[in-house]
Amino acid sequence: MAVVIASDIGKDVAGSPLMRGVSFKLERRDRMTLSGRNGAGKTTLLRMIAGQTPIDVGELVHQKGAKIALHDQRPPREQNLSLRDYVLSGAREIVEVEQELARLEQRMADGDYEESTLNAYARAQARLEHFGGYRWRDNAQSMLHGLGFKDADLDRELSTFSGGQLTRGSLARALAGAPDLLLLDEPTNHLDIASLEWLEQYLVTMDAAVVLVAHDRWFLESVGTAVLELEAGRSRFFAGPWHKWRQEQAARELALGRAIDKQQAEIARLEKFVERFRAKATKARQAQSRVKRLERIERIERDPRDNEGLSFQFQRSERTGRVIFELEDGRIEVPGKVLLPHAELWLERGEHVALVGPNGTGKTTLIDTLAGQRPLPAGKLRTGHNIRLGYLSQHAEDLGTTGSVLDACQRATRLTPNKARALLGRFLFSGEEAQKPITGLSGGERQRLSLAILVSSGANVLILDEPTNHLDVESREALEDALEQFDGSLLLVSHDRALLDAVGSRTVAIEDGRLNSYEGGWADYLRVREERRAAEQAARDRAAGKKPKGGAAKAAPTNGSGNGAGPKKAKGPKPVPPAAKPALSKNAQREAKRLEREIEKAEAALAELEVELADPGAWADPGRSADSSERHAAAKRAVEELYARYEAVAG
Repeated sequence: MAVVIASDIGKDVAGSPLMRGVSFKLERRDRMTLSGRNGAGKTTLLRMIAGQTPIDVGELVHQKGAKIALHDQRPPREQNLSLRDYVLSGAREIVEVEQELARLEQRMADGDYEESTLNAYARAQARLEHFGGYRWRDNAQSMLHGLGFKDADLDRELSTFSGGQLTRGSLARALAGAPDLLLLDEPTNHLDIASLEWLEQYLVTMDAAVVLVAHDRWFLESVGTAVLELEAGRSRFFAGPWHKWRQEQAARELALGRAIDKQQAEIARLEKFVERFRAKATKARQAQSRVKRLERIERIERDPRDNEGLSFQFQRSERTGRVIFELEDGRIEVPGKVLLPHAELWLERGEHVALVGPNGTGKTTLIDTLAGQRPLPAGKLRTGHNIRLGYLSQHAEDLGTTGSVLDACQRATRLTPNKARALLGRFLFSGEEAQKPITGLSGGERQRLSLAILVSSGANVLILDEPTNHLDVESREALEDALEQFDGSLLLVSHDRALLDAVGSRTVAIEDGRLNSYEGGWADYLRVREERRAAEQAARDRAAGKKPKGGAAKAAPTNGSGNGAGPKKAKGPKPVPPAAKPALSKNAQREAKRLEREIEKAEAALAELEVELADPGAWADPGRSADSSERHAAAKRAVEELYARYEAVAG
């Protein structure tokens, strides 16, 4: 039975339509993700579904008695409640059911065994079981633990928590009420990877319909079963996972481009005829006919915002020494707490290293130390030759607080006004946008400005702390493309697992106060981690005298772009002092991975060409036949040469 049905619903803002024709039907365990640019109406739609914002057009029907919970970015109004009481306040219906059961139990204890009383007790008991039974409070506490809170936090007042912690508390409150329809607006904000993984697992097993807005591609792929696309006031529903929708969207864009090109060619042909023969008496009637045809043509156009995407690349970097950083027996600490007592880390020229670990384990403190923003209390830190460092902090503090976007850009880059405007235009600060005051920028705008300054710096070593904060999916993908092409060294801290997997050639994980190194990106690290957990569980089972469970270790999930992890061999954790370096340099390993990608492309091109040449028309005449043979031979040579280069590099 459907939990919610939307039929051609719409909304107006300031007299103009924001959205029209939004239709979908969701049943339990359906999880629909909303896609659309900022301002497309995603948050408004969530509030319409929740009944907090009126619907101007169409009809929205909920299942009778359905409980709806909305989590959005608005902070809690009640600041004097404890975290525990605030979260449990989202479960008033469950508390009311408990109170009803207590009242009915008292009536039965007093001798009331009427059929109506017994039936009411059975209905209340079934409803409580639907909410998780008498252990629902324990379940709510487990949710808080899953979202990163500790027992000591439960009785603290909300006024003592940070904004990010309050957002996580609001999410726990929405989950604790066991809703039938759960609406989530950016639930991944302020969650570390461990909490993201917990939330993904919870949502995919939840017996409810879910509608969510998020920019985390791995999360969208892991959770979503359908996509509702909101663009230019229209909507389109797609039944299927997120990566399939992206493929369908790309195919639509390609088809639209072809349709526009075809129509423009037809328009040009008609206009040329009219221009040539309008003055000729013998052709005047035909020319006039074509003028009318031109007037009747409904022009196919793109949404003007389609050209507003972020697109940039880093400059070719100057060559550095082989070793970029070498940290030996370093102590990483904050006042009153040692985070990493004996940190060992090195970074080589050309390496792209992802640094991962739970919140509070020292990632930002470590990279601040490597970037020279903090002193190293103990140990040795050596830096290589000819390093030009570019550092992006997650809070963009270096932009200043005075002047405009253009002023801040010029202060940081020393560019002339014209060159600064050209740079800013590539980061969506065109025209008047460049004159916006710094103090009025949104989080996403501040991040784009910081990236613009970083790109112009000419850095050959990048240290990036949460660079995707506040960026939409398209901007994250543009950053991913730029970092994949960056030929310098990179140390990246991010909760965006799709970015980590696409960019990282090695993963360094903070585990139990140590830095452990794993070859490959996020999917490789995840595979090794799951295998290790399975081995540890098997050891515990053997110690307890249990029979081992069959089946292989859990496979790494598909990444946020929808591409499964390749058959790469991930190595187990190892300390990373200089003595532990592998025989093959990291630069050679990176080149081998690049060649693997090139081989895949070349083989795909060869296969596509062979399909084309299977058509007898490709060999219809001697000229075409010779050309076909030459193209086929060239494609085969390209594959063979790439394999030879790969063998030379990989040994």
